[in-house]
Amino acid sequence: MASATINGVPVENVRALVGAVKEDPANGATKWNAVTTWKGGFNCESKIRDHTIHMNEPDALGGTDTAPNMVETVLAAYGSCLTVGYTMNAALRGITIKELEVELEGDLDLAGFFGLSDEVPAGFSGIRAKVHLDTDATPEEIQDLHQHVLKTSPVGCIISKPLNITTELA
Repeated sequence: MASATINGVPVENVRALVGAVKEDPANGATKWNAVTTWKGGFNCESKIRDHTIHMNEPDALGGTDTAPNMVETVLAAYGSCLTVGYTMNAALRGITIKELEVELEGDLDLAGFFGLSDEVPAGFSGIRAKVHLDTDATPEEIQDLHQHVLKTSPVGCIISKPLNITTELA
């Protein structure tokens, strides 16, 4: 018998995975990989499992605007992570989502990227996300869901907290 789905999420499968990690935290230790290759100019191609993501810069930054740039992709990754978080956690709580959209905006000063100022960060100085969520839940349930999703967003955690990054020249 197929697992029941809510919001397109196979609820029992997800519960089984959550249970396996709860029973043995080692089941939750995962590694993720990507390989990015330069394709000329500002064109990049990232291979992730069996998927390919292209990135480029807009015309105004010297690119050919054939794909989103890297910081736009970070915004999209955060928006997608939030979307998955709302969808999965709503399904696990028996909440049906009618509509869900996440708008994102980030502030980036090019003086940091160009190395023109040591005081200006090279990356985002701020990101704002606005979540449009229509469900069958009560306002209290929606607020509880919202707080839980913000607390458990992997991409939100990655972009909001310092982490160890090692980059070596091979």
